[in-house]
Amino acid sequence: MRPIRQLLAREDEIQLAVRLALLALLIYWSFVVIRPFIPILAWSVVLAVALYPLFRWLSGLLGDRPKLAATVLTLINLCIVIGPATWLGLGAVEGLRGFAAQLGGGTIFVPSPPAGVRDWPIIGTQLHALWDQASTNLRSALREFAPHLKPVAGTMLGLAGGAGVGAIKFLVAVALTGVMLPAGPRLVAAGQHFLSRIVAERSENFLVLAGATIRSVAQGVIGIAVAQGLVIGIILKLADVPRAGLLAFAVMMLGILQIGSAIIVIPVLIWIWVTKSFAVALLVTVCLLPASLADNVLKPIVMGRGLTTPSLVIFLGVIGGTLAHGIVGLFIGPIILAVAWELLTAWVRDDETRGAPEVEAGTSQNVETA
Repeated sequence: MRPIRQLLAREDEIQLAVRLALLALLIYWSFVVIRPFIPILAWSVVLAVALYPLFRWLSGLLGDRPKLAATVLTLINLCIVIGPATWLGLGAVEGLRGFAAQLGGGTIFVPSPPAGVRDWPIIGTQLHALWDQASTNLRSALREFAPHLKPVAGTMLGLAGGAGVGAIKFLVAVALTGVMLPAGPRLVAAGQHFLSRIVAERSENFLVLAGATIRSVAQGVIGIAVAQGLVIGIILKLADVPRAGLLAFAVMMLGILQIGSAIIVIPVLIWIWVTKSFAVALLVTVCLLPASLADNVLKPIVMGRGLTTPSLVIFLGVIGGTLAHGIVGLFIGPIILAVAWELLTAWVRDDETRGAPEVEAGTSQNVETA
């Protein structure tokens, strides 16, 4: 009897192993199939969560018509993506390709200062000498390091080449967001049910925290950076600044990285005052300075005080997301990492607060026993 039981037990173990192997194969195959759509789905979820308060307000304004509100929001988003975003995006791609070609060919140079800088009062002579020295030194240094910068040029060309695919992904994500918005309550309930299988006690709190983090980062970091890049890009384009699209893209990147646009705006303003007439330079300065400083006012208002995500997490999300998913990853990378960081810190804090009473209780019990 014992050999028969052992044989049956081994047979059950083999069947269980085969089932688990087939289940793992099915999960892996499903992941391979949906992997190209993961950035689109992630961006759709981010947009749906970020726009949901606006969607509810618009739905109430239209007489509780969620489908009509979703359609209106989708059309507005598509107009923004197809209109000014595409206009500046093409300029950024063109600038990236030209810059990458110069970087790879070793022909990049820093322009020498105009002669008119020397005539500026007080700082003209010193600024002209400093600019000329920096131009000469940087030109020689860039020529020396040009062979080592070719891989960077290849990466930039790859990013520019994937911009077309990224634009299509954006359009599909925006359209999918319009489908998700009316089904918001059902999707939240499904997400809460899924989380209850993983973290049964904190599923509702984790879902609320994830939604708040997505809205804070999407609106306060990504949204303001994109809006600032668009406004500054339009001003630079109207002022006939060379490579305005690339400069606007750089402003947006710096905004997402929480660095600020001063690195781009100050040199551009100096160039405008040197090359343009006084009236044009004054008008551009009056328009450009408020646009570059607006994020310092808007971010605290939009983000609130609840988000504690470090800038390093945002930075890693931007770099890692771009390397993994191209232009779409530039936006969803920091949001995904911010959500993961906030959930992890909430989980750790919860474990610490649970462990503290137990430790205190154990300590007091030992004291009483003693």
